[in-house]
This record gives sequence, C-alpha cells and structure tokens, in this order.
Amino acid sequence: MTSIQQRAELQRQIWAIANDVRGSVDGWDFKQYVLGTLFYRFISENFVDYITGGDESVNYVAMSDDDENLALAKDDAIKTKGYFIYPSQLFSNVAANANRNDNLNTDLAAIFAAIENSANGYDSEKDIKGLFADFDTTSNRLGNTVEAKNKRLAAVLKGVAGLKITQFEDNENDLFGDAYEFLISNYAANAGKSGGEFFTPQHVSKLIAQLAMHGQTSVNKIYDPAAGSGSLLLQAKKHFDAHIIADGFFGQELNHTTYNLARMNMFLHNINYDKFNIQLGDTLTEPHFGDDKPFDAIVSNPPYSVKWIGSDDPTLINDDRFAPAGVLAPKSKADFAFVLHALSYLSPRGRAAIVCFPGIFYRGGAEQKIRKYLVDSNYVETVISLAPNLFFGTTIAVTILVLAKNKTDYTTQFIDASGEGFFKKETNNNVMTDDHIKKIMALFDSKENLDHIACSVPNETIAENEYNLSVSSYVEAKDTREVINITELNAELKTTVAKIDTLRNDIDAIVAEIEGSEIEGTEIEGAETKGLNRKGTV
Repeated sequence: MTSIQQRAELQRQIWAIANDVRGSVDGWDFKQYVLGTLFYRFISENFVDYITGGDESVNYVAMSDDDENLALAKDDAIKTKGYFIYPSQLFSNVAANANRNDNLNTDLAAIFAAIENSANGYDSEKDIKGLFADFDTTSNRLGNTVEAKNKRLAAVLKGVAGLKITQFEDNENDLFGDAYEFLISNYAANAGKSGGEFFTPQHVSKLIAQLAMHGQTSVNKIYDPAAGSGSLLLQAKKHFDAHIIADGFFGQELNHTTYNLARMNMFLHNINYDKFNIQLGDTLTEPHFGDDKPFDAIVSNPPYSVKWIGSDDPTLINDDRFAPAGVLAPKSKADFAFVLHALSYLSPRGRAAIVCFPGIFYRGGAEQKIRKYLVDSNYVETVISLAPNLFFGTTIAVTILVLAKNKTDYTTQFIDASGEGFFKKETNNNVMTDDHIKKIMALFDSKENLDHIACSVPNETIAENEYNLSVSSYVEAKDTREVINITELNAELKTTVAKIDTLRNDIDAIVAEIEGSEIEGTEIEGAETKGLNRKGTV
C-alpha cells in the first residue's frame, strides 16, 4: 500500500470513528480522544515489544498482574522506557472488553493515572506526568450518563483498535500527524478554531527541517521555541538518521494541550524520554534551556503577530536575547521577539529556519531597527516567500527566514517560491510536493540567480533600501501580460479602419439606392392617382 493509500485509509477509518462517536462531543474536542487513544495504543504495543524483546513465545498480554517476574522487571523497565504498564492495563485488553465494561470510563481514568504515576521518583517523571490530562474520560462532553460515556469511549477504542497500523514509528507516513491534520481540516472551521497555530503541515515542516540542517552531517541538538505538536522537530528526525542529532530534541510550548501532544508525539516516534525535553511556558518571558544552548539547528513556526509584554517590562531591554538589537519588538507584534530569541540560542555553526508573517519584513519603527541589526550583523542568509493557503486557518502567503552566524559573504539571498511551479492545489489547501521542496533546496544550496525566482543582494543595497527584506522588493515578478508589437498593431488597425471605411461606403450606397427607389415609386403612384381622378370626372 502506497503512502497516499495509507493516508486515505487512515482518514476513512478516523471518519468512521467520528460518525460513531459524534453527538454531544464537539468535533474539536473529539480530536483529543482520537489522538489520546492512538497514543494509548502505541505505548501499550511499544511496551509489550520491549518487555518481550520480540520473543513471540512470551505472551505478556495474557500474563497476570501478580506475576512475580513483573516485580523484578518493573524497575528496569521504568528506567529504560520511562513508564510501566501492567498486562490488564494494556490497550488491547481494555479495548477487547470495552463493550462489556460498565466501569469503562473510571477504569480508563485509573489506568492513565497509574501509567503516569509509575514514573514517580524516576528521571522520566517530568516527561510522563500529565500526558493524559486532556483525555478526560469522565467529562460530560462524552454524555450525561455513565452509560453514554462508556458507549462513546468503547466506540473510540474499538475504532482505533481496528486501524491497520503495524509500526507507528517506521511507517512511511507520520500517522499521528496525519490524524491530527485530518481532524483539524474537518473540524476547525466548524469549531471556530484554526488549530493551525499548533500544527505546521508536514510538507512545510519538511522544508523547514531541511533548511535548518542543510549541509550539516551532524548537529548537537535541535530546538523549537514554539514547539506546537512537535511536527517540526519530528521532520528533522525523519530527514536524517537519528544518530546525527547527538543530544536530542528540545522544545517549549505555551498551550497545555498542545504541550501534551508534543510529548506524546515524541514517544509515538520512538524518541525515548531521555532524548527529548519539552517544557511548558511562555518562551519570551519564561525561557527554558538557557543552560543547554547553543543549538546547531533551530526550527520554528511561532504565532503570528501576537501581543507580548515588550517595553512594559523594563528588564527585557537588558535581556541577552534582545539587548544586542537595541530595541524590543512592538508590544502588539511579538514576531521579531521570537526571531531574536532563536538567534540568541543558535550556535556559531548552526542555522535557524523560522516561519514569519510577511509584514515584519517591510514595516517601519522597531521592526525596521531589528532588521538593520540582523542585516548589519550579517545574520540573514535567505528569505523565502511561499505560496498562499499552505496552512490551516490562514490563507496568507508566509515567509521563511533563514538565519546563520557563519556566513562568509555579505549578501542576502531572496527566493520567490510563491509561483505555480512551487505548489499544487488540493481540495482545501495548497501543498508542496517533494519535488517542489527539492527545487527550493537546490536554489538555497546553489545561491544561483534566476530571473523572477531567486537573487542574492549585497547587504549595502538592502541598507540603501531602508533594510526592507521583502522578497518582492528584490525578485522582479515575471510580467505575464501578452507582449504586443506596436508596429504590427498599427498596421492591423490601418487595415481594419480601411475595411470599416469601405464597408461604410458600401452601406451608404445601398441606403442611397433604397431611398432613390422609394422616391421613384411614390412619383409613379401619384401619377396613376391623378389619372383616375381625371377619368372619373369625364
């Protein structure tokens, strides 16, 4: 089965689950139950593989929770995997009996709590704690009675159990990402929530990851200061063999629900608790990982033009992240605050690839001063404008800013990847294929000038242009209007006018002939009438 067929089949099955469960569950809330159940199934199957070591003769699913061997294995399992699941708590066992369990909702709550609590006192505690917080099995959103709640929970469990998934982490697709993307596209508009602020489409994530890690055979670690569901970090893992990201995956996320999704996503892609560190909090005012920087690769899709405290906090202008620019990002538009934060965490050999709102590249005031700092310091490697309608919840054509601290030339590259050769239309959104991404990466690598698509501009020229970094200011759009030969057009007009004159003369002659005939006919008719009158008087 091809990757496209796998994705289509997954979407069909998720929609079938939705039809079974919809009712009192809002579509947007429903995604939490599907994603949470996917995660529950994954960690159960992953844990069984670990405990049995792939030995099919060991039937862990059928073991008793009181088996003395489990007590011996528990400590080592938690130290290695980060958690422990007893046989009775496994997804397969719970799903098999779901329709017959009158206490399903409370049993699930107890199981989730037990899995999280198994890590208490271990190094993995902070990575496991609260993972199932958004999977509220007692919520009235599932129904007003225990029976209604259990019926819907059983439907979700049975549906996810029926998904044809062999190995989550080895599958050609990002199944967790596909499920999230599908749920957003089907429910976000109806729920009045974009969801796009928490999720970067996989094709865009792939481009950003490749930009950030281009030309590097290994990186110390990768970081996303606005991690969302972790899709950007995971694309970096997919694009390169895991061993070259030596010290793991780091990220910070403000939204609690999405923070849990990001951690789930790490486990789901077999990134163990000791290889990732996702923190909750406001990156701009409560930054984590100050002791872990610098990072060789940074990827980010921060929220567009959100408000932040900015100059209302007088200490921020002295913050190491913002002080070098000499000015803070506007309070109403925090975009450049995220950019400066990422730059300060970047290693001398690394790259940062950041999705940005286009307005920050040409607006004046503080944003212009920050652009001046970036250009004069020679940190801007490339600015890439993408096609519109690539993201959920917004149709704007976003721009990717690539920062580097090891540039040897004092030019800035501009790429216009917004044209038809860089995307294709699908039902609701535009998408970039692998071929489109390869074209962009080839331009990025070569720094080749290509009419109407790419050019490298001396930083002095950018300074003369008031530090405008908008791609359209340097890459001339192709004139698609028809080229007209004025000489040929004048000749054609002369011929046309002559034909019109001839036609007009012909028409005038015909009209004159008709009018002459009418006058002659009137005279004859008059003469005959007079004759009759004379005869009549004789």
